[in-house]
Amino acid sequence: MKELTRYFYNIFIDKGISKDLSEYLNILIGLSILVFILFFIYIILKRVFLTIFKSYASKSRNTFDDFLVKNKTFDYLAHIVPLSLTIWIVPMLFISFPTAEKYLEIIFDIMVIILTIWVLRSILRTFRDYLKSLSSFKDKPIDSYVQVFMIFVWTIGGIFIFSSMTGKSIWTFLTALGAMSAVILLIFKDTILGFVASIQVAVNDTVRIGDWITMEKYGADGDVVEINLSSVKVQNFDKTITTIPTYHLTSESFRNWRGMMDSGGRRIKRSLLIKTGSISFLSNDDIERLKKVTLIGEYLENKQQEISLYNQNNNIDKSNPVNGRNLTNMGVFRIYVASYLENHPYINKEMTIMSRQLAPSAQGIPLEIYAFSNDKVWKNYENIMADIFDHLLSAIPYFNLDVFELNFDITNKE
Repeated sequence: MKELTRYFYNIFIDKGISKDLSEYLNILIGLSILVFILFFIYIILKRVFLTIFKSYASKSRNTFDDFLVKNKTFDYLAHIVPLSLTIWIVPMLFISFPTAEKYLEIIFDIMVIILTIWVLRSILRTFRDYLKSLSSFKDKPIDSYVQVFMIFVWTIGGIFIFSSMTGKSIWTFLTALGAMSAVILLIFKDTILGFVASIQVAVNDTVRIGDWITMEKYGADGDVVEINLSSVKVQNFDKTITTIPTYHLTSESFRNWRGMMDSGGRRIKRSLLIKTGSISFLSNDDIERLKKVTLIGEYLENKQQEISLYNQNNNIDKSNPVNGRNLTNMGVFRIYVASYLENHPYINKEMTIMSRQLAPSAQGIPLEIYAFSNDKVWKNYENIMADIFDHLLSAIPYFNLDVFELNFDITNKE
């Protein structure tokens, strides 16, 4: 900087601007003409490039060239010819000013490096968009890999820019970089952790774009829409966006519903609370009345014969219903629920179907329904489950059973 200041001081103060005014004017006119010509060349090349490649891309079946146009690859390539002409012509105009020529050379080197980075960035973005358009890569964290490559490209570009500005070799910068490695690791800690986590997520196939995940700590419950180097974006079902640091997917627990989505059904696991006092043995009249229920008529007929034969063979005194084997309204209702689920059109018959009694509680006897709907869409799933429990709640009174309800006495007692 001091050398540049001294150079302009010598031109304008010591030499006197009036002595070389014609030379400066010639340089100024030459630069103006050059800028105009280069700008004209750039516009022509840009239009020619875009016209040719847009026409080719529209006719080509391959979508890769379409993404090249979209990411302005040819716009950046159109800069190459004007920049090359500038690097070739401008030093000729400043041949009488070696110091200025030296600084211009540095500026041109930096411009070449930056243009190269822009071209590589557009090509990487093109690969990203192209791979995302392929079904086999739609759920892969392509953004993470592109960001890693871009960090590498900018790092290399920064090293070359530093070398051009200081006149030092690249190895000098790398040596200094090694000495500052601890500081760099501290500054880029999240980036490094995110990079490692992205690789682990991809290799272990932990999360894919489109997966439904739940992570209660961050309030995330929805579909993964983006996986990049630093974060995972989840669009919740209320359409809000939750951002989770990528490395937390490898260090903390979360739920991925992909297994359910890939399976043949979505699980229904809910209980009916049966009032304990309503459970009783079935009389012969009750059994005859329930035989009219189509789903359990044949079961009751066969079970009644089986129980009667057992009691006769074992000389059971049936004057007391506690003796021997008997049918209960709770047991028959449990068989009815299982039969109802097995005949339901929206229940997957190839997966587990079960109606089971859980341990008694203060709220009664839980009768759990365990099955899988064959429609996994959330709205349809909720409707299917609601229809099933609407029917079962309506059927319970026919079995002389009561559903447990917690009643509060709100009357004032004096």
